[in-house]
Amino acid sequence: MADVRHGSFDFSAPGITYFELNFKSTKLPKFVDLPVPSLPTPLQEISDPVTMGAGVTLFIKRDDLIHPTVSGNKWRKLKYNLLEAKQQGATTILTFGGAFSNHLYATAAAGAYLNLKTIGIVRGEDPGELKSSTLKFCEQQGMTLHFVSREEYKLRNSQDYIDELSVKLGNPFVIPEGGTSEWALKGVEEMTYEVDQQLTQKPDYYAVAAGTGGTAAGILSSGANVLAFSALKGGEFLRQDILNLIGTGHSNGKLDLFTNYHFKGYAKHTQELLDFIRWFKEYHEIQLEQVYTGKMLFGLYDLMKNGYFQKGTTIVAVHTGGLQGLLDEMK
Repeated sequence: MADVRHGSFDFSAPGITYFELNFKSTKLPKFVDLPVPSLPTPLQEISDPVTMGAGVTLFIKRDDLIHPTVSGNKWRKLKYNLLEAKQQGATTILTFGGAFSNHLYATAAAGAYLNLKTIGIVRGEDPGELKSSTLKFCEQQGMTLHFVSREEYKLRNSQDYIDELSVKLGNPFVIPEGGTSEWALKGVEEMTYEVDQQLTQKPDYYAVAAGTGGTAAGILSSGANVLAFSALKGGEFLRQDILNLIGTGHSNGKLDLFTNYHFKGYAKHTQELLDFIRWFKEYHEIQLEQVYTGKMLFGLYDLMKNGYFQKGTTIVAVHTGGLQGLLDEMK
């Protein structure tokens, strides 16, 4: 039987309740948060011939269980973005993503729950009736989709472009691609507080998939060490992006970025990766997907097999959700 640690926060601390701890370091008003099955999410120990051979203690932080539609790191990253939107009195959220974006999917679901209008700027031409299941879900949740060329989409981080969009679309509250902003880092950092209490110590490393780098940056800003596995081909730029997100004034941990486990590029995969995902599910009864979590854990297992870690190392791998993007053949 796997060791699953649900954990709890210390309610006996003077003057602290779970709700207040969950909102510490923010001056935003308290309002009803997104519904979740449970917080903290479980921390599940993973043991198999590879972990035992490497002498590594591996846990998976089961953030895939945090919410059925606002899943994994998207819930963490959206939380304070949405609080800030409410604080500003916003009625509409605008954000960015591709045809299979976990972030668009989660933002659409969160907006529907909170009665916020949502607008998605989508990379690529409108496929009409051939929209992905992700985009169909977004529309079902009330999200208005605007398709733009790949050239225009490259402007998504330009303030001039965002200002132009805002004027055109009614001055919505803008959340960057992937939810990655200063508000996202605060939500991700809270996850490390949960893990500290569940483990009763800090792990040596967190392992996480990297797309925009926001989750890695949030963990690093807590002072923890991070193993980041790029889901993108040519992801070397992520190192600087992650450090830029953190900025100054933090006691940061150490970042190790791995860019050779992308399996031909973003949202691409090979049979070797799919075989690993199937094996992992069969052995550990945990479903991974081929865009992020499968690549991260494949890379982590490859490092363990090749003696990368000292014996006795403790690693927490973060399951960032995204299972809505799982290939039909893998379900």
